[in-house]
Amino acid sequence: MSDQATDVLLNKNGTASSRRGGWMMIATILIEAWDLYAISFVLVFISAEYHPTVAQLGLVTAGVQGGALVGALLGGYVADRLGRKRVFVLTMVLFIVLAIAQGFSQNVWDLIILRILIGIPLGSDISNGYAYIMESMSKGSREVMGSRWQFMFGLGEVFSIVVITVMYMTGMDHAVLWRVALAIGAIPAFILLLARLDLPETPLSLIQRGKFTKAKEVSLRLFDEPLDMLPNEDVVIERPKVGDFLRVTWADRTRRRATIFGWISNACQGAEFTAFGFYLPVILVSAGVGVVGGGAAANITGTNFVTAGIYVLATISGLVAPIMITKIGHRGVSMWGFGLAFVGLLIGAAALGANIQWLIVLGACVLMWGHYWAASNGMTVVSMVAPARFRATASGFGYVFVKAASFFGAFVFPLMTASWGKVGATVAVSVLSLIGLLSAKFILPELYGYVDREGALEASELKA
Repeated sequence: MSDQATDVLLNKNGTASSRRGGWMMIATILIEAWDLYAISFVLVFISAEYHPTVAQLGLVTAGVQGGALVGALLGGYVADRLGRKRVFVLTMVLFIVLAIAQGFSQNVWDLIILRILIGIPLGSDISNGYAYIMESMSKGSREVMGSRWQFMFGLGEVFSIVVITVMYMTGMDHAVLWRVALAIGAIPAFILLLARLDLPETPLSLIQRGKFTKAKEVSLRLFDEPLDMLPNEDVVIERPKVGDFLRVTWADRTRRRATIFGWISNACQGAEFTAFGFYLPVILVSAGVGVVGGGAAANITGTNFVTAGIYVLATISGLVAPIMITKIGHRGVSMWGFGLAFVGLLIGAAALGANIQWLIVLGACVLMWGHYWAASNGMTVVSMVAPARFRATASGFGYVFVKAASFFGAFVFPLMTASWGKVGATVAVSVLSLIGLLSAKFILPELYGYVDREGALEASELKA
């Protein structure tokens, strides 16, 4: 009965409440983008105050990624057992507290530890949020919403650049500026928490936990579906083991190929961006792009505006990507995205070697446009093909590849740059984009419109 109800809901059109829930979940990306990328614009001020080693600087930037890796696994597992709502309320509360705390760090190790801790609720919320989107929205709409995460990242990045630049232009003391920049992320998180409080649990999560009475009530709210096939009482359903998630995934060819691609895509896009894109403000400053003056008196307002322009372009790319998925499919968007990112990184490497400032900016623009397409659907793919009873676990497991690669890229890129120079390090990163391109070409089946039915839907029903 639960499988029958699941099949019905996955093919129902959502209501206005359903769409609102999707937007409330994808809005988490704004919070994460602020915290992840605000620090890239204040690293120079943190370095001036704490004088970190290269390894410590890598940990400051990569700490959130490492914490999110743990949070993705933990949050997905807990959400599949306790429900979506409990997890997304708890994660927002934890983020608010930790975001404020990092503004009061006393030394570099305080900041590193807090950055790691703050990543845990962020990672948990993303894995749980993707499960919520896939379970609360209708076919087609849910994958478009899930693929908007790069658009939301772009908005968060532009917002952080503008706010930090305005604070910089006011002449605010740099030791205060970076603390305010990190702590201020608690404000949008608090607003989002209040907006989420009246969101319901997803009916699919309730069904898989045997809570049929509440599931029928929520299903009417989100899908106008009474679920008459379910009894008007709760039942006990045995909870699946984590090992069952991998066994079920591997048993179906389409699900297996899509999941493998999602893991590869998440890893490649995570590393390619945090290795080059994350350090873009530092790269532009060191190359003199937009910098006025020199030494301690250098004015980096121009650099920030150039960076903001690049991220505005990236945001547009993130807005276009979900639209293009409906036209050229997940496979086409991934191939174009990773291909453009590969070209952009090679242009950037050549420009850095020749110290041609306008070409550095052009390479960054091509990279960002491609990256925001390439990164748009990895999480959507792994979440969409997962059975409902494993969906948050699958989303969390997929997000681990993003965060592990992001941690690696953010931590290792300064070390690679110190050893190989900016050109060699950038060329090395381009290999990741090439791997993503090849995996989209040879591994990913087309999935647009896919609906998982636990074996009822055969691979032959999908477009080749």
